[in-house]
Amino acid sequence: MKTIDNYNFDGKKVIVRVDFNVPLNDHFEITDDTRIRAAIPTIQKIREKGGAVILMSHLGRPKNGPEDKFSLRHLINHLSEKLDTPVQFADDCIGTQAKEKAAALKPGEVLLLENLRFYKEETKGDEAFAKKLSELADAYVNDAFGTAHRAHASTAIIAKFFPNDKMFGYVMANEIKSINKVLKEGKSPLTAILGGAKVSGKIEIINHLLDKVDNLIIGGGMMFTFIKALGGKIGSSLVEEDLIETAREAIVKADELGVTIYLPSDTVIADKFDNDANTQTVKVSEIPDGWMGLDIGPETEKTFSEVIENSATMLWNGPMGVFEMENFAKGTKAVAMALVKATEKGAYTLVGGGDSVAAINKYNLQDKVSYVSTGGGAMLEYIEGKELPGIAAIES
Repeated sequence: MKTIDNYNFDGKKVIVRVDFNVPLNDHFEITDDTRIRAAIPTIQKIREKGGAVILMSHLGRPKNGPEDKFSLRHLINHLSEKLDTPVQFADDCIGTQAKEKAAALKPGEVLLLENLRFYKEETKGDEAFAKKLSELADAYVNDAFGTAHRAHASTAIIAKFFPNDKMFGYVMANEIKSINKVLKEGKSPLTAILGGAKVSGKIEIINHLLDKVDNLIIGGGMMFTFIKALGGKIGSSLVEEDLIETAREAIVKADELGVTIYLPSDTVIADKFDNDANTQTVKVSEIPDGWMGLDIGPETEKTFSEVIENSATMLWNGPMGVFEMENFAKGTKAVAMALVKATEKGAYTLVGGGDSVAAINKYNLQDKVSYVSTGGGAMLEYIEGKELPGIAAIES
């Protein structure tokens, strides 16, 4: 793998694609700096090895050119503090000021360019725009795994202007390694835990994982499509009618491949979608009319936890219930705690996808599993077996 560890940065100007798409409050203060913290080791390594760093990123989804609320200048103070060095800022990502500031950069200095998405050319993957960005530097580093599934100017197209001087930063390298550790080098028993609201977002993952895993645990809203496919009564629980046959086919395919699918045996149901709703625990296939399943039940928690604690490699994507509501969070927390126990016993545990990451963070367990992917959609597409433009551009 081409990484920053095997490149001589001495005296070079290095343009680094980072993912600084962080949430800001009404006072433009960063409310979660996880993505910034993740990029620090890459930036510091380049500086230590004698390079000058030019950072580029997007922030939010500006519609028509520059908007102050999406300006990366709001990140300068925080970034300067994290890097323990003053970060310079160019109020454009291309153009005269960006060129002049980049040209004047000395080894160890850092320049942050303005939001790439102030130009429509960024998301269109415009080659002329990518060329202008490339002209600011001698080498290119992609460290934005969260956008690796997009063929944008700064994530994929720019790489062609650095045929011998392009590489992955630590975030990218670690994401790829961690997913490969599960999919290509995973020790048996290998268990995938899938949850979340819909089967539609996960069906390609299920199909791609079936010939790789020993166990497939299914929870969350998507479980009811499977329960209905097996003839269960699911009341007014979430269901995707058009995917019932697809769920049936997945169950048959799993059986043919010797994969054990674990579906919930009981569920916590509510008479409305509300934390203060009336609740009861019932068999998952016997939900009364007018009631909906919003979490896995205690019997299921026990079964799932046993499977997880006896696995050697695990991938978790998607919560077991509506964990944002305290009364329907127990199942998700139980899975998180089982993953922690398995990790303590030496298992490799990978957590990825927005809601799973939010759950792990909610319970402060992010340091107690093997790896937490910040990649979201990129991670899911990589697991589905798709080629990601941001990875292919460096490897080609």
